[in-house]
Amino acid sequence: MREIDSSQISAALSELIIQTSTELGEDILVALHKAYEAEEYPAGRDILLSLLENARIAGEKKIPLCQDTGTAIIFAEAGQDVHINGSLTDAINLGVRQGYEQAYLRKSIVSQPFSERANTQDNTPAVIHTEIVPGDRLKLSFMAKGSGAENMSRLFMLKPGVGREGVIEAVLETVENAGGSPCPPIIIGLGVGATAEKAMFMAKKALLRPLGVPNPEAEVAALEAEVLKRVNGLGIGPLGLGGRVTALGVMAEAAPTHIASLPVAVNLQCHSARHGEVVL
Repeated sequence: MREIDSSQISAALSELIIQTSTELGEDILVALHKAYEAEEYPAGRDILLSLLENARIAGEKKIPLCQDTGTAIIFAEAGQDVHINGSLTDAINLGVRQGYEQAYLRKSIVSQPFSERANTQDNTPAVIHTEIVPGDRLKLSFMAKGSGAENMSRLFMLKPGVGREGVIEAVLETVENAGGSPCPPIIIGLGVGATAEKAMFMAKKALLRPLGVPNPEAEVAALEAEVLKRVNGLGIGPLGLGGRVTALGVMAEAAPTHIASLPVAVNLQCHSARHGEVVL
C-alpha cells in the first residue's frame, strides 16, 4: 500500500491551477493557428489573431487567460493501492483555495444558489468527481469551467428511434441556440448513452482529451468528425460574428444504455479551454 500525504495533493493541485489558468495548452494553440488559416471571414480572422495574442501575453506575464476563471472541476482517479493520509476532499479544496489566491484568480463561487448567493471568497467548494482505478497512483485532472460555456450545456432524453441523426441534430440545436454566448470557437463534449447523469459526466470528462485525438472506437470517431463538419457549417464563427470556424473539435464518449433510452449530453467549452493533470 502506497501512502500519499494530503499536503502533497494540495501543493500539486495549486501549482497545476496556476499553470493551466495562465498557459493555454499546446493542442489548443495549434488548433487556433489552424483555425486562423482556415477562416475566410475577415472579422473571424481578426478575432482568432486576438485570441492567439491574448494567450501569448497571458503566458509571458503569468496572468489569467480569461476574466472568468471558472468553477474548479476536479477529476480524481485514485489507485486502489493508494492510501491518503487525511481527507482527499479537504486536500483538493485547500489546493483550489491556494491556487486561486496565489494566482489572483477571480473567486466566482456562491454558497446557497437560489437565495442569498453569498460569495465563498476562495472559489471553493470544487466540483469533485472521484473514481477508483487499478494501481498505486493518484491522478488529478483540473478543468476551469466558465459559466458562459457551462450555461449552454444541454441534456436530451431522446427516443431511441431517432438514432445517429437525432444525436447530431441535438448538438446542432444546442450550438445554434448558444450562438456567441460560449465564446466560440468552442470545443464540444458529447456524451451518448448510459443514463442522464452518466451522459453529462461523460460529456464533461471528454473535454479533457487533447484536441486532435479521436475516440479510439471508429464509429464514435466518425460521429465526432461528422458533428464537427456540420457545426462548422452553421456559420456562427468566432465569437458568434460569422465565419467558418465555430468549433475547434468534438470529443464524444458513448456507453451502453437501456432499450427505451437514448440520453445525449452536450457540454460546451470556450476557446480558453484550460485544463491539465498531475500524477502523484
